[in-house]
Amino acid sequence: MTLAELEMNPHPALARMRPVAWVPELDAWLVTGYGPAVAVLRDPRTFTVDDPRFATARVVGPSMLSLDGERHARHRAAFTAGFRADVVRERLAAFVQTETDRLVAGIAAGGAADLRRAVAAPLSVAVMAHALGLDDEPGIDTILGWYAAIVAATSAYASGEPAADVLEAGAAAFGELSGHLRAAARPDSLLAEATGPRDAAGLEFGRLEGGAGLTLDEAVSNAAVLMFGGIETTEAMIANAMLHLLSSPDQLALVRANPGLVPAAVEESLRLEPAAAVVDRYATADTELAGARIRAGDQVTVSIAGANRDPDMFPGPDRFDVRRANAARHLAFAHGPHFCLGAHLARLEARVAVQTMLARLPRLRMDGPQGSHQARGLVFRKPPNLPARWSPAR
Repeated sequence: MTLAELEMNPHPALARMRPVAWVPELDAWLVTGYGPAVAVLRDPRTFTVDDPRFATARVVGPSMLSLDGERHARHRAAFTAGFRADVVRERLAAFVQTETDRLVAGIAAGGAADLRRAVAAPLSVAVMAHALGLDDEPGIDTILGWYAAIVAATSAYASGEPAADVLEAGAAAFGELSGHLRAAARPDSLLAEATGPRDAAGLEFGRLEGGAGLTLDEAVSNAAVLMFGGIETTEAMIANAMLHLLSSPDQLALVRANPGLVPAAVEESLRLEPAAAVVDRYATADTELAGARIRAGDQVTVSIAGANRDPDMFPGPDRFDVRRANAARHLAFAHGPHFCLGAHLARLEARVAVQTMLARLPRLRMDGPQGSHQARGLVFRKPPNLPARWSPAR
């Protein structure tokens, strides 16, 4: 198996390696069985994220993504209330629908567009910028530039061969983002609500009710993780869902006949091709997992893509089926203490985007040869582009 195979079409190789295998190309154990994947994700004491090799923390600092135990709980608790399902619906549903309507209206008359770049990407950026208080500035293009630099630096650390210029660009991008987040925290933004008022010196946010409070640096690190997690995974969720529907005429017909199936289609798309294909953990002690003897210090990478196609959990796992009864048991948002905090918001955005595009772009169809726009990526999986055509309204 090669890294190129894992990036382009990993599913045959993942099936061969199920449930656990050592992969020299990754220098890690790869967990591809559903049961073992759940076991790893539920057990942060044995399989932790709190390790110097965890690349994201080296770029944006410690956050809920890279901490476990009490420190993780403290960081996460500061943001939990703002991402509850009822709060997301009340405070963000109207913005999501309005922004989606605006984006779709902007392409409707043209009859053709790249749905990933014209709808999925700008929607995910706009929603996270709004949630964190960056509505007016610095603008989508600037945020995407920061995002690209930070992701490149994170990937460089993860590769083990970081280039100095890439790391410098990532540090500069995070510095600029931090400055805007510090200055722009609207009183009703998730960042401000997660931390409370600043003290007189402006150096720390106030203590949270019943909690220890977060320093300004801690709050900004978590906000950066939320922003870029929300951009990358939500963009991919929308693009993958549209790809699966437009590539499956029978399933698309079911959803068109019954728009109430849109949420089920989104869940089945998440199962079939999760936006985040893998998550890394590190063994804190010698242990055994599905017959594999894992040593303390070993990297243990959970293949969400592999677990989501375990036939013991999902019969006919390679089939896109919007009526699959247990699709929502996928692990696309992880599991256990690191279950994705923004899952409710991501689902809202994907459902609204899919339903709006299907409703307002008549005879929507893929543009180009069948199978030419498949998802790809080693860590994050989405189609590089998603060109589509429809009959423009007259």
